[in-house]
Amino acid sequence: MITISEALAHIARRASPVAAERVRCIDALTRVLAEEIVSDIDSPPHDKAMVDGYALLAAEAGKGPLRVLEEVTAGRTPTLEVGPGTATRIMTGSPTPRGADCVVMVERTTIQPDDSGRECVLVDDPALGVGANIMTQATSLACGEVVLRPGAIIGPAEIGLLSEVGAEKILVHRKPSVGVLATGDELTPVGETPPPGCIRNSNGPMLSALATRAGGGAADLGVARDNLADLQRLVRQGLQYDILLLSGGVSAGVLDLVPQVLQDLGVEQVFHKVQIKPGKPLWFGVAGKSGEADKADQPTLVFGLPGNPVSSFVCFELFVRFAIDMLSGKPAPGAIRRRGRLAAAHAMHGQRPSFLPAKLTPDTHEIHLLAWQGSADLRGFVGATCLAHFPAGDQTHPAGEELEVVML
Repeated sequence: MITISEALAHIARRASPVAAERVRCIDALTRVLAEEIVSDIDSPPHDKAMVDGYALLAAEAGKGPLRVLEEVTAGRTPTLEVGPGTATRIMTGSPTPRGADCVVMVERTTIQPDDSGRECVLVDDPALGVGANIMTQATSLACGEVVLRPGAIIGPAEIGLLSEVGAEKILVHRKPSVGVLATGDELTPVGETPPPGCIRNSNGPMLSALATRAGGGAADLGVARDNLADLQRLVRQGLQYDILLLSGGVSAGVLDLVPQVLQDLGVEQVFHKVQIKPGKPLWFGVAGKSGEADKADQPTLVFGLPGNPVSSFVCFELFVRFAIDMLSGKPAPGAIRRRGRLAAAHAMHGQRPSFLPAKLTPDTHEIHLLAWQGSADLRGFVGATCLAHFPAGDQTHPAGEELEVVML
């Protein structure tokens, strides 16, 4: 039985980023960039007004009415040069005219026609100085500048930036494919009433949802019954994916056939059993993969997860999510870990580190443990925002003790 850190190290050595593909930037949300992005423009492309108002020479402010030469709205360019005694009415984002060195907010001005009825403006802004309310060309970014580097995770702001620099299609790591296979004679479809001795298949849908949330492309392979032929058929199908998740059949029961089937199909066992509670029976191995050219060299990472739903949940968050992040090319793979303080004392027993469902209050960082009846109690995990990490050993942890939490 190995430690959590040893298990993660084994996974890291066998998980490398999957091949990249070129997609529209609008379709790349949450994906990981696999190329440098260079701007083909200056931004802003010209000196621009940051407010609605008037462009003028700062030295002219307060001297008297300034004759308004023209009005420049968004999408138009100025045609006249501003000089002493003149100003140009301008809108936010518009190019500033030649000669002007500042823009005064319209709220600090008063319209005053001259004797001939021409529009003039009085400026009442003693603090107005050179450069006021003007954003100079290329302040944000310059043509030829690298604006995003490989490893960047594409979010809404990144999509906006990519669009600004004309990167309509970008190279990103593809989503790792994840096959999900539940096992067990006792499992019935979700839409059916279980007969005596049976339960509904909750692990399959739960693991598919976890894989999707983690950035993988999940495929539900159904349920494999507890016989060698059915297991071999569906496991063989699952080995075409980047990751194969099996739920159940990895403990020490009479019908726990998964490790034997995996061995028969040429899957190399890397480790079996981890010092963790819940989730001790976790199995991990690797297998070669044939098929599509861009996937053939990528081995399949195989996880045999415990059948108890909470054990599967915890093992996914700690180990499978890490593998998906590695395959996705994320620079900091794995669950987000934070610190918090216990809201109430809690007694722990056992020689394995434990992960319990909890809520972490965002303002006080207090850890509130949820009522939970063990690794078969999935309802106790509903509403959890984190897993509270308790070290191994028999001890009572007092209220206020600082603990690590794994964010969900």
